[in-house]
Amino acid sequence: MTTYKPGEPCWIELFTTDTARAKQFYGDLFGWTASDSGPEYGGYITFERDGEPIAGMMHSDGNNGPSTWTVYLASADATATTELAKQHGAQVFVEPMQVGDQGHMAFLADPAGATVGIWQPGLHQGFAVRGAVAAPTWFETMSGDYAASTAFYRDVFGWDLRVMGDSDEFRYSTLGQDADAKAGIMDASGFLGDQPSRWQFYVEVADTDATVAQAVEHGATVVEQPSDTPYGRLAFLLDPEGCLFAVVRSQQG
Repeated sequence: MTTYKPGEPCWIELFTTDTARAKQFYGDLFGWTASDSGPEYGGYITFERDGEPIAGMMHSDGNNGPSTWTVYLASADATATTELAKQHGAQVFVEPMQVGDQGHMAFLADPAGATVGIWQPGLHQGFAVRGAVAAPTWFETMSGDYAASTAFYRDVFGWDLRVMGDSDEFRYSTLGQDADAKAGIMDASGFLGDQPSRWQFYVEVADTDATVAQAVEHGATVVEQPSDTPYGRLAFLLDPEGCLFAVVRSQQG
């Protein structure tokens, strides 16, 4: 069973008004299958990759904000982490709550305004794999207040921050270093514009261009066309309900 250290990304979850369409879209695109839980979990849906959990999905009635993907960070104690987050300027939207025997969750916005979940594992540890094709491979927060974000994730989630770049052109820090890095913080103040700070993730694919073409055929919108970077060939898209996600064929992919 895969386990995640406190502070590491451990789960992604889709909140959408059209779960049926999302099942079809992500099933066709990544080969994910969808498993519905019983009423005791509010009809929660789990996406699976090769029979193992890879992402979650909940139905939205449209009254609690737009459809969106959420990244969850692992915690040994969701209540303690939430209280510490409050002390460091977070706005808590969902107080710590028990999810059956699966674990405990909370949901908040960091001081830069990026929303993020907290997950204290019980039976459910998180996604079964990361870094493989059709699995999430990288996570980062695009921050409009870089100093506030680095301080927050260091002090609340215990991130061991390593600076990758510290210029006006590229300011970025990672949780861990090089091949052991688990997530990043980017100074996005120069290009976010009116967009709020956000967390985003990348799904590993075998062929970025082919995946983008297939996504468009199934109703997605391209935000950023495939492009080569030092970390692989990546692209950003909106799914049919307008939820942002990214795909990448990494250098080792």
